[in-house]
Order: sequence, then C-alpha cells, then structure tokens
Amino acid sequence: MQERSLQRISLSVYFLLSGICFSSWASRIPTIKDKFLLNEQELGSLLMVMPVSAIIGIPLSGWLVSKYDSRIPQQFAYIGYFISLFLIGFSSHLYLLIFSLFLFALCLRIINITINTQSISVQEKFEKRIVGSFHGLWSIGGVIGVLITTLMLQLKISVQIHFLIVALLSLVSVFIAYPYLIKNDKSTNNTKFKLGKPNRFIMLLGLMLFFASICEGGIYDWNGVYFKDVVKVEVFTYGYLLFMICMSASRFIIDKLMERFGIKKLYYFSAVLIMSGMSVVVLFPVFWIALIGFCLTGFGVASLFPMTFIMAGKAKKYATGIVIAIVGTYATVGMFLGPPLIGYLAEYFGLQRAFIVLIIGGFMYIPLTRAVFKHLKER
Repeated sequence: MQERSLQRISLSVYFLLSGICFSSWASRIPTIKDKFLLNEQELGSLLMVMPVSAIIGIPLSGWLVSKYDSRIPQQFAYIGYFISLFLIGFSSHLYLLIFSLFLFALCLRIINITINTQSISVQEKFEKRIVGSFHGLWSIGGVIGVLITTLMLQLKISVQIHFLIVALLSLVSVFIAYPYLIKNDKSTNNTKFKLGKPNRFIMLLGLMLFFASICEGGIYDWNGVYFKDVVKVEVFTYGYLLFMICMSASRFIIDKLMERFGIKKLYYFSAVLIMSGMSVVVLFPVFWIALIGFCLTGFGVASLFPMTFIMAGKAKKYATGIVIAIVGTYATVGMFLGPPLIGYLAEYFGLQRAFIVLIIGGFMYIPLTRAVFKHLKER
C-alpha cells in the first residue's frame, strides 16, 4: 500500500476516535446531570469549565504545532483525552468531575489543531479533495458513540463501565495507528505568532467557526436533555443519533458539492438549513417533528468546518498550522461557550426558547460569508 494511503487511513482512525469519545461524553450529559442532581443553570455553570480550559490552551496548542511535528502533541493529547473520559465516568465528587472536564477540553483543544494540521498535510499529497471525508469520519465516530450510548442505556450499563470500555479500546487503537502518521510536517516559515492588529481574513474565518461551534456545541450538549425533559422520551439519544447521521452523510459528499456549487453558495445554503431546522425544533417539541428539525440542522452544520479549514489555507500571514490554531481558538471557545449560554437561558426562559441562540448562529453566516468573499475579492 502507498505511503500516502497509510497516512490517510491512520489519520482517519484519529478523526473517528475523536468523534466516538466526544459523542460518548455528550450523549451521557443527561446521565451526569441526574447523577449530580443539577438543574439547567448548574449544568450550564459546570459546562463553563470547558471554555475556560480551551482559552488556557490557546497559547499551548499554538506553541506545540509550531515547535513539534503535529503527530507528537497529537498522540499525547489523545492519551490525556481518553484518561479524562475515564475520569469523567468515575467521578464521585463534583471537584473531580470539574478537573476531568478541564483536562478533557484541554486535550480536545490540542487534538482539534493537530489533526486538522495533519489533514492539510495529507491533502497536499492528493489531487482530489479529501478534507471533507476526514470530518465525515469524525461524524461517523459521533454516530458510533451515540449508538454505543443507546445500547448501554438499553442494557442499563453504568456510565463508569461505558466510558472505561471506550477509553481502553481507543487507547489501543491510537498506538496501532501512530507509526503511520505524517512525519516532519513542522513548518519552517511564518511559525511565530506576533501580537498586534488581528488579520481581518483570519478573524472572519475564526468568527465563522465560532458560530458553527455554538450551533454544534449547543446541540451536542443539550440535544439529549431536550428529548428527555421537553419531548419526554425515555431513550433520549435518538435526536442526537439522527443529527450525527445527517452530519456524516453530508460530510462524505461535501467535497463533491464544493467542486460543483462552490463554497460561497454552500455557506448560504447551510445558514438556511440551520435556521429552518432549529426553528422547527423551537416551534414543534414533538418527537418526530423535532427529529426532522435536528436532521435539517445536521445537514446545515456539517459543511461549515471542512469548508472553513480549506479557506484557512488561503491565509498567507502564518504557516498553515498557526492559522488553524488561531481560527481553531474561535471554534473551541464557541463549542464550549454555547452550551453554558443555553443552560443559563434555559433556566429563565425554558430550553425551547434558549435554542433561538442557535437560529441566530445560523443567520450570522449570511453577513460573514459576504464579508469573507468581499475581502478575498479586494486583496
């Protein structure tokens, strides 16, 4: 087998495992909520630990991708990721849970930067676009993770055993895949981040990922609670499952859609799908109708990350890894800031109305898309 094919397969394993572990945590949030007897506001405060950790990880992740080959911090971050997932499951005190979530978010911050840096390096070895397929595998991992959670709930297996199994199998997998990752991908040009006036193009891309992450993060963390507390279904993972399936299907065809319609049109179409889907969820808290709403939203948010990371490759101020680290900062903050915000709003206005934040997040893609492509045209 060709070296580039082995590199693509090994990196695919990392994307897949990241999705499995993240969705395992996110789909079990209602279990954690009940275990610690948290209300919506208290859960929102707990989830605030994650954006704080992500912000602390900003300088660390940027320094790591400029100092080392991306696979080295990537491997250590994954090990910490699996350990923190295990600790979340076995946390018996709130302080241990807070520490575990802090470590989980910090490792995920580094993971998001390193695997996307690797994906750009692998893309350079292929003529056809493959970045979307990596993100598709992350979503497939999300589907697998929520399917595992659904099975665990049906079999009444504890969250401790659930997370232990996922963490151990994932740990073995990354040690098998590690030797085949791309080596010597550290950039020697434009690797130093300089404080100063923000680059407009990079800032706009960062804002795109910020709002995409608010939408994704809000659904990841509150989908199960919505179906459990608002729709009143016992197995609360169905909405999350359908959302992830739609994301996966979309991401595997996004490379072809970009070639046919162009990124600009797809940004606008994504905005319409997100606003339509979340409007259905807000207005009709009925099981089957809400599923349709989350399905539309899944199709809408699926393309935002791969398209924006491709756009990041057009930035010239820094090396690719640094640009991804910068825009990834916006993404990480949005991913973890959205859920606490929804939690606080839900406490006062109800979870249905709190989801209006996600409709606003989808709408923001209309002015941001105009600004990004206007900037590209002018420079």
